[in-house]
Amino acid sequence: MTNQDKTVLVTGGSGFIATHCILKLAAAGYKVKSTVRNLERVSDLNKILDKAGSTYERLNKIEVDWVSADLTKDEGWSEAVKGCDYVMHVASPVALEEPKDENDLIVPAKEGTMRVLKAAAEEGIKKIVLTSSVAAIIYGHEKDSFNEEDWTDTDAKGCSAYNKSKTYAEKAAWDFINSDECNMELSVINPSLVLGPVLESDFGTSVEVVKRFLNGGFPLAPNISFGIVDVRDVAQLHLLALESPQASGNRFIASSETMAIPSISMVLREKIPEYKKKLPKGTAPNFLIKLLGLFSPLMKTVADQLGKTKELDNSKAKNILGWQPRSGEEAVVASAKSLIEFDIVKSP
Repeated sequence: MTNQDKTVLVTGGSGFIATHCILKLAAAGYKVKSTVRNLERVSDLNKILDKAGSTYERLNKIEVDWVSADLTKDEGWSEAVKGCDYVMHVASPVALEEPKDENDLIVPAKEGTMRVLKAAAEEGIKKIVLTSSVAAIIYGHEKDSFNEEDWTDTDAKGCSAYNKSKTYAEKAAWDFINSDECNMELSVINPSLVLGPVLESDFGTSVEVVKRFLNGGFPLAPNISFGIVDVRDVAQLHLLALESPQASGNRFIASSETMAIPSISMVLREKIPEYKKKLPKGTAPNFLIKLLGLFSPLMKTVADQLGKTKELDNSKAKNILGWQPRSGEEAVVASAKSLIEFDIVKSP
């Protein structure tokens, strides 16, 4: 059976990672089915994918069978998985700010994942590739180096609703896969901060940090670090996990390298010089960030990470699946150039 005879469902097909997964699958010859909450977006999404396909994958036309399904509702999921061989469950609720009630994020993430998995199991799907996050790995621990054996401590003080949502959803998936009632295989991808080229003006929240740089939102750069990965490499890792028998039963950290905000600023200053005046004039003193943390929940989160470097071990993905990610610098620059191309950031 060739790839052309196999169909893959990608959930949340309008999302940042999901659109790039669709491109990779189409380039590899798979038939692609995808869910959106609102079918009125389909015409626009087809145009976006066709343009991106010719830009990044040398494809003139991307064929997608769109179906309506919502993570918060039971309806639509049995229809979504019908006729599919595999599922990439990429969709998950996100929030730019901490919700007043953490369950507003946790419940849809966990229950949505279970809706997809149960529908897939009933359809006889062979394998699921689930998009989780390093948010399910790195929080609540004092150490500074992490691999796939680590799990976020959801009982730790200050553990955010987003971190909990990703952790609970992934654990629920593993529990279901390991139960007697399930015969499917599961691989999980745990990306760090996902940057890289946006495909439209309605882009992923993770690229917001680069947008903020280019719009002058960082007068001074706080000395915090995080793992960075290009969205194209995240999508490629999903495909590698789908196709590799060795990937089944495994989690894979998707992170290229750890970069500090001042380093990102230097990269943008060098590679996107026309925006120099918008970029930070220097590094923010730690005491200032801590002071602001007394008044702002967001700055409190930033203050808690000052000077801390969390190194993410990506050797498993490299050694088992042959994954070779781009540099963090390439991901940052690709984000910036695409934000400029789509007029998402103001002119310098």
